[in-house]
Amino acid sequence: MSESKCPFHGSTTTPNLGTQNKDWWPNQLNLDILRQHSDRSNPLPELDYKKEVKKLDLEAVKKDIKVMLKDSQDWWPADYGHYGPFFIRMTWHAAGTYRTGDGRGGAATGAQRFAPLNSWPDNGNLDKARRLLWPIKEKYGNKLSWADLLVLVGNVAIEDMGGPNHGTVMGREDIWQPEKDIYWGAEDEWLGDNRYGDTRQSLENPLAAVQMGLIYVNPEGPNGNPDPALSAQDVRETFKRMAMNDEETVALTAGGHTFGKAHGAGDAALVGAEPEGAPMEQMGLGWKSTHASGVGVDAITSGIEGPWTTNPIQWDMGYLELLFKYEWECKKSPAGAWQWHPIDCAVEDMVPQVDGSDVKVLPMMTTADMSLKADPHYKAICERFLANPEEFGETFARAWFKLLHRDMGPKTNYITGDYKNVEYIWQDPTPTGKILTPAEEQNLREALSNSGLSIQEMVNTAWASASTFRGSDNRGGANGARIRLVPQKDWEVNQPEKLAKVLGVYEQIAKEHNTSVADVIVTAGAVGIEKASGQKVAVTTGRGDATQESTDVDSFDLLKPKACGFRNYSEKEFAVSPEEILLDKAQLLGLTPAEMTVLVGGMRAMKISYTGEGVWTDGQLNNSWFKTLLAMDVEWSATGYNSYVAKDRNTGAEVRTASRTDLVFGSNSELRAIAEVYAQDDNNDKFVSDFIHAWNKIMNADRFDLK
Repeated sequence: MSESKCPFHGSTTTPNLGTQNKDWWPNQLNLDILRQHSDRSNPLPELDYKKEVKKLDLEAVKKDIKVMLKDSQDWWPADYGHYGPFFIRMTWHAAGTYRTGDGRGGAATGAQRFAPLNSWPDNGNLDKARRLLWPIKEKYGNKLSWADLLVLVGNVAIEDMGGPNHGTVMGREDIWQPEKDIYWGAEDEWLGDNRYGDTRQSLENPLAAVQMGLIYVNPEGPNGNPDPALSAQDVRETFKRMAMNDEETVALTAGGHTFGKAHGAGDAALVGAEPEGAPMEQMGLGWKSTHASGVGVDAITSGIEGPWTTNPIQWDMGYLELLFKYEWECKKSPAGAWQWHPIDCAVEDMVPQVDGSDVKVLPMMTTADMSLKADPHYKAICERFLANPEEFGETFARAWFKLLHRDMGPKTNYITGDYKNVEYIWQDPTPTGKILTPAEEQNLREALSNSGLSIQEMVNTAWASASTFRGSDNRGGANGARIRLVPQKDWEVNQPEKLAKVLGVYEQIAKEHNTSVADVIVTAGAVGIEKASGQKVAVTTGRGDATQESTDVDSFDLLKPKACGFRNYSEKEFAVSPEEILLDKAQLLGLTPAEMTVLVGGMRAMKISYTGEGVWTDGQLNNSWFKTLLAMDVEWSATGYNSYVAKDRNTGAEVRTASRTDLVFGSNSELRAIAEVYAQDDNNDKFVSDFIHAWNKIMNADRFDLK
């Protein structure tokens, strides 16, 4: 069977930038991941969007969207006279890039406007959807971000076609440049799949999509092989990595494919370059087709052709009814893609052509659709939904809401909107804590200071709790004190036996002082730093303690650090270097290069190191660690994958050890330049001040109520 390919062409320009550093030194550590989304790219640095969006007349926006949905344009006519299915696909694809492995992707930033997402094969012709939305964005301006609009329009489309919906949370802020920090795969060609180990389940982490340039799975089947049973493996693994269980997967697929059609009216070779590679005169649009009119009945997008249901712009049970009513046969679309058609389809199940003519066409299913019938677990869920339409609708609405909002984090991060006031476990619910008075906080500090715990125990526990935070999807952090609970309390990096001792002390202190363990953990970290530095460390209280019942164990286990350069921990050797893993973690924590540098130097100065490597000070928080790191009285040599030893240049005696995440601050020219600043005799106070500032940034990263 031949493999069909989505149309894609490479860039039409090759700027001559000359030989760059990365050409000479391809293995050089690239710190650009910590410099994303600076104000220099933002045309609206003064905009407080979370304040502006509260002024938005949401009902007026929804009314305008509903008018637009039925206002078909000649340059890109609406299928069946309604753009609803088109915008559902756009919204789905904006949100569907989310993956649980690192929390990156998703709809929270409006990233679909930029490369590579705006030119992915799976996002073919969604450039037209965004262009159709421009008049609405133009009208409501700064009160309505692109990120919110891309989500809102899909929900309004579902409502307008009679579908169930749990509403939209507003408050997503736009980015203004591509998210270059997101790893989408190592393949150098579209639809490549060099991301598997021995099985279809051994997909490279943190990836979720099966091929480069796809949101989920190949609709034709694995690598274009139309085998529904094999496709089910891909569907299950991919949706699992996007935070969906089997029931949610079936509901999303069946509900989403209740609407609209796929487009593959002719030879895919007749489709031009994607937006990023298209000529200038196309003004940012791509995929221009020379197949007949190139639009409407002649459109080519995925290469698959036809509608899923008999009523493509109406919410009903048509998708599941047709799927199980007929036996299906595999055929090629006009574009050469594998798809499935019902055998002996009844006239009443035929579908009107998209242009409103009297022509009737067969419904179709993709191989991925057929997997819901081939897989016994999916099939049982489908049959239950068929027998219980209301349950199907409610499950779809809940799963759809999760899909669109999974990357926004806890409910406390929601700003405004028309969403239902319902709490879900995937929102990581945490109760609000008590804000301590100055006197209560002082009493707590004194109790911790006299607790008998060491500086290292207090600082290490606070870091272990707070550094689980991921800015990519606003999960983790110190609020909730989930370090007390399964799975976090048992993570190797947290040294469970030592952690249990510390938490035992904290829980007693929390009880005696009528406060949360979460606030005790953070306050203790501050007390430890004060002891090590002699400087005051401010604390903001008000955290609550989560329960085991409100903690999704499997989901939280994905936050477990397999390596933490800040603590000199690594559970094994990885394909990428420890310093690259450190950079990735620093980016998820929202750190700058200087903040990352000062935190590592300060942690080591206070003797925080899982392996004991990199510890060569007296435990006080000062700049002596950087002074020793940069000193020329020793010569370093490698003793293992991530282990180095320093020998005195005069005597040859071994005087200290280090890891790669220690030595990188002396070996990398950019990081060394920062380390030299902190090592200067006149910058010790600056070092301590900067460390405390960066420390509190991590401690409060998940305090959305303070932002």
